[in-house]
Amino acid sequence: MKPYLPLTVEYALLGFLYQQPRHGYEIHQQLLSSAGVGLIWRVKQSQVYTLLNKLEQNGYVTAVTETGDAYPPRKILHLTPSGETAFFNWLQTPVPQAHKVRQEFMAKLYFAVQIGTPAAMTLITSQRQKCQAWLALSEEQAATFSAEQRFEWLLYQFRRGQIEAMLQWLDRCEQALSAPVPL
Repeated sequence: MKPYLPLTVEYALLGFLYQQPRHGYEIHQQLLSSAGVGLIWRVKQSQVYTLLNKLEQNGYVTAVTETGDAYPPRKILHLTPSGETAFFNWLQTPVPQAHKVRQEFMAKLYFAVQIGTPAAMTLITSQRQKCQAWLALSEEQAATFSAEQRFEWLLYQFRRGQIEAMLQWLDRCEQALSAPVPL
């Protein structure tokens, strides 16, 4: 049996629990926020609960039922050691394909910035190396096209432009995180 590998959004749920134990509704509110990860995804509340249950079944989170006079009983979710390991492994690994930068890398960067500048800088450095490898591969592939393969050459030029833009943006990220925070 293969080990369970969470989806990207599930890693984000683990990230919220790394910050502090929470109940499902609170996590959903974080995902709806117009700041942070809410700018990346729109996830239905029912889907959040389904994903949290899956994470609990696979040992990434545990739940403790909390009762109170002002609210019905609710499950407070805590990250397990295996959940923390999975989260940090995900956080430190650059995204494997350029099309995943828009969502997955942004989610990783959000949590890395929350953890601290060194974590964010490490992530940026590893993603830059991955982008440079994509750029080198793209240039090798573009060099193989004949004069008759104009569309293919143009397609690779487009991809090259996207990767170069990602590299420039990663430079800006690094500069912004290195700059002193204005008071």
